[in-house]
Amino acid sequence: MSALALALVIGAALLHALWNIAAKHAGASHTFPLLCSLLLVPLWAPAALWAAADGLAHWGPLAWGLVLASGLTHLIYFRTLLRGYRESDLTVVYPVARGTGPLLSSFGAMLLLAEWPSVWTLAGVLGITVGLVLIAGGPALWRRAHDPRERGRLRAGVLWGGMTGVLIAGYTLIDGYAVKVLALSPILVDYLGNLCRIPFMLPEAWREREDFKAAWRLHWKHALLVAAVSPLGYVGVLYAATMAPLSHVAPAREVSMLFAALIVVTYVPWVSLVLPRALN
Repeated sequence: MSALALALVIGAALLHALWNIAAKHAGASHTFPLLCSLLLVPLWAPAALWAAADGLAHWGPLAWGLVLASGLTHLIYFRTLLRGYRESDLTVVYPVARGTGPLLSSFGAMLLLAEWPSVWTLAGVLGITVGLVLIAGGPALWRRAHDPRERGRLRAGVLWGGMTGVLIAGYTLIDGYAVKVLALSPILVDYLGNLCRIPFMLPEAWREREDFKAAWRLHWKHALLVAAVSPLGYVGVLYAATMAPLSHVAPAREVSMLFAALIVVTYVPWVSLVLPRALN
């Protein structure tokens, strides 16, 4: 992996950790994904228009189908992740999700993109997965599983975290194929995928519009943060995937778990400068 690709992945990992913490602090409301999507549209419209002027006219049915599949997979992923945050702790859900995701993504890349990594690469993927499990608690998870007060939340965290990891692998492979094989713009893949999600969320928001209004008043700052930084991080990952094997990029981005652990455990002072009052 080149230095530029690695830098993009590490930067994306930091942004990913920040927006996940913001989502957790927003109370993981089921209307939160729509808030984020609606704010993302105007924020990222200039970049999307710039990217569309260069390549959108050449898209065929396969490209549009992949974008739709990506958008729906991201929607299910986001709602599954937030459900996990409602049912359990970020320190369980997040590492389980980020541990299973790269493992499945790497093996999926072997089958879909014919990326056959070396033994050392496979060892690195397994090492990252084991490391993330240790960050989640490692042997302490087994002890918590025998505590009646902790068992329910722990099981929920592992369940929803594992399901989230499967969905991470799903959208990683879809988007990786789109940018590597079809050479689609990473900006358009992410932006149009977001647009595809909105119509599927609007009916529920209309039925529960009072809850939606309340969520907007309470969590618009968190949603604005996610709308601003989430695409920035993910587009960086997709650009990195055009420079390096997806089976390398997917595991490397899980350094986000280290950033998340640092922020959650120590609440480093610079977070209050980057996110003024957003996490209160």
